[in-house]
Amino acid sequence: MTTYEKGQSFMRQCAAMGCRVLLLTLNKHRNADWPHDILEEVVYMPEGLTLEQVTNTVTYLTRSRRFQRLVALDEFDMETIAHLREHMHIPGMGLTTTSHFRDKLVMRFEAQRAGALAPEFTPVLNYDDLRSYMASVPGPWVLKPRAEASAIGIHKIYEPEQLWRSLDELGDLQSSYLLERFVSGDIFHVDAITSERQVVFAVVSQYGKPPMQVMHEGGVFTTRVIDRNSIDAVELIAINAQLIPAMGLVRGVTHAEYIRGADGRYYFLEVAARVGGAFIADVVIQATGVDLWAEWARLEINALRGISYAPPPARDEHAGSVLCLAKTTEPDTSMFDAPEIVYRMKKHHHAGLIVRSKDAERVRLLLEDYAERFARQYLAVAPPPLKPTA
Repeated sequence: MTTYEKGQSFMRQCAAMGCRVLLLTLNKHRNADWPHDILEEVVYMPEGLTLEQVTNTVTYLTRSRRFQRLVALDEFDMETIAHLREHMHIPGMGLTTTSHFRDKLVMRFEAQRAGALAPEFTPVLNYDDLRSYMASVPGPWVLKPRAEASAIGIHKIYEPEQLWRSLDELGDLQSSYLLERFVSGDIFHVDAITSERQVVFAVVSQYGKPPMQVMHEGGVFTTRVIDRNSIDAVELIAINAQLIPAMGLVRGVTHAEYIRGADGRYYFLEVAARVGGAFIADVVIQATGVDLWAEWARLEINALRGISYAPPPARDEHAGSVLCLAKTTEPDTSMFDAPEIVYRMKKHHHAGLIVRSKDAERVRLLLEDYAERFARQYLAVAPPPLKPTA
């Protein structure tokens, strides 16, 4: 199931391993680039269906089929699929474990319990607790929605009165938020594969501008795989290897974000049990040769068949991406002609490239140069989206 266009490699891998694949998606994606040649069926549904209506749709389909696995290809479908697994008694993450990877408040409590360092936070529930928190934790703070993805809906708060005004605007929705100390520093992401509660593959990347800054202020997004022997990579791989199993993931892929604060320590920001967006999976493929979508499918099918899983050998190269919202519908990137360019993104009103090299420093320098040139050549700025666009 997916409410966004993604996961084609996952579906193809399932079919290549002899599985019959049915896709449930939205009417607006009828013309999307789905792998119809390997899909048994595509079922389209209107937007905005209730959980009961989706449940009725899937249980109707099962009258003539025996589903053995249900998979949410997009983060916003995870709770729906978890509910369906429990309702239909199908193996996989249930609602409680899913909340560890969807609810930003729950995941912080779980990360703390697992021994990870996180910025001081508090639920937005009791006002006396909020006053005590702001009196004891110096600002600025970040007001975050508990169930969104990326940097959507996040607000930076500088003083208590600003928080109270924001909560008044949210009204009854405010309990779906948390308040957290703002930590500045370099932000990293760890994209990993977990099999039977053990992280068996992980690659560490570093963002250019923080995603929150790009989302709210506009700008060019970059990320790059860092040197695997660097202190940052070694430390973050170790932290991630301890954290992910402790949060309850038995098997699957994860995209976790951490920040290295001014004190040199690594703070947990968030984790999702999915493949990273913004072409991160493509960067990982270029750097390592490992397709996270396909490996996720292999994990699920091997577990279904009782076969042990091992990740494929990984290349030791470096890759990175540069991406921005563009003023023109189909921006021309042909003037960028470095031999390290291995992929040109095709997406309306977006300009993007992926570069690859055996030299990590070469990738870093290319991305810095291209980010400046993209800002001059293509960059368009739009208000922060109210919901994800990919």
